[in-house]
Amino acid sequence: MKINHLQIEIDGIDKEILRNLMEDARKPILQIANKLGISGAAIHQRLKKLEQAGVISGSKYVVDNKVLGYKTMAFIGIYLDKASNNTETVKELRKIPEVLECHYTTGNWSILTKIICRDNEHLMQLLNKKIQSINGVSRTETYISLEQQIERQIQL
Repeated sequence: MKINHLQIEIDGIDKEILRNLMEDARKPILQIANKLGISGAAIHQRLKKLEQAGVISGSKYVVDNKVLGYKTMAFIGIYLDKASNNTETVKELRKIPEVLECHYTTGNWSILTKIICRDNEHLMQLLNKKIQSINGVSRTETYISLEQQIERQIQL
């Protein structure tokens, strides 16, 4: 389900608030307010406006996959028998917890997924037993990430 977001103008103060919270979502609102020279209530009002417009969709803790034993990141291009199989394939991919992202793409593949595995053996089992066995998947191409070199959000 797609939600249409309101068109919103973001001023310099909004950008500063967002930069601070993107850097550390747990940063106290009053600390940001003092830094910007406005009240905590004004920050809350601006955050509410940004949430309602869909600019902010929440905050979250980031888990270190490697600490949890997941050391292999891979991208899998999935070829489908027919484009009409996309919805069912994505429904099945949602059931696989190691699938972190799933994109409907142009180009050679119909779907590009980002997955996390404990090791290459886990990756092979995931490919052979879960992904390639999905009805409508004709074949896959796998690219193992050796090292993630950039991770960021859009710069404001």
